[in-house]
Formats: sequence, C-alpha cells, structure tokens
Amino acid sequence: MTPEALRSQIASLAGRIAGRSLDANLDHWLNTEFGADSPTYRDLKAACEAGVAEGWLCNREGGGIRYGRIFKPSPDLHGFSVDVVDMADIAGPHHTHPNGEIDLIMPIDGDARFDGRPAGWLVCPPGSAHRPTVSQGRALVLYLLPQGAIEFTR
Repeated sequence: MTPEALRSQIASLAGRIAGRSLDANLDHWLNTEFGADSPTYRDLKAACEAGVAEGWLCNREGGGIRYGRIFKPSPDLHGFSVDVVDMADIAGPHHTHPNGEIDLIMPIDGDARFDGRPAGWLVCPPGSAHRPTVSQGRALVLYLLPQGAIEFTR
C-alpha cells in the first residue's frame, strides 16, 4: 500500500460525497452504501492498517494519540483534507468543525467505539464540536474535513 493508492481510494469516495450537506442524511447514506460490511470500507481499513504498519500513516504522537494529516485539501479530493488518528481508550482534544467533519471509524481491538459509535461512518454537521473519544479498545479514525477546517479549543 502507498499513500498514492490511499489517496486514489479516498478521491473516488470524496467525489460521491462532494456537494452533499453534512447531516444525518449523509450519515445514513454513507453507512448504507459504504458501511462496515462493504468492500469500500474493507479496502479503506486495510489501506489504513497497512499505512500504520509501514510507518507513513499516524507517524506523529501527542498525548497518547498517534495522528497525522496525510493529505491537505485539494481539487482531486474535492476540497477535503484527510487525517487519520490511532486511539485506544482515550479522549482527544476538544475542537469544533466549522464546515463539518466526516469520520470513518475502524475498530482494531475489542469492540472499539468512537464517540459511542461502532464501525462505520459518523457525520458531524457544520458548527458541531466534540472531544473525540475512543472507548472499549483501539480504533483508527479517518477524518475528512471540508477545506481542512478545524478549530481546537482550550
């Protein structure tokens, strides 16, 4: 697996998401069309696991969380940035999503949950905020941020 191959996978999916409102309808659609039992989900999870194992994904660490912004917003990604975090039974720093956030939750150990949600997708609408929390194990979480917008709070 290479960063370029992961980028190609994400670009294809981002093209299907582009222009949609980040809301409960998108959350439902993503989980129906690309949920944890889908080939798209399995391919993205395998690519992320390989990237972590090979050391080019989640190659920074802070506060017990491994993370990294792998791609900045760009036209081929339809304006989304892409971050991936590796978290185990921990809460991350509080932040807001000025333009919303789309999360792909990929449990690695146990019945890991992200903000209480199991494997699959979570869509946070524009203006939402949270302290991202992984419980009940370890998970990788891929974040798509429109225009890369995120604001960390104290």
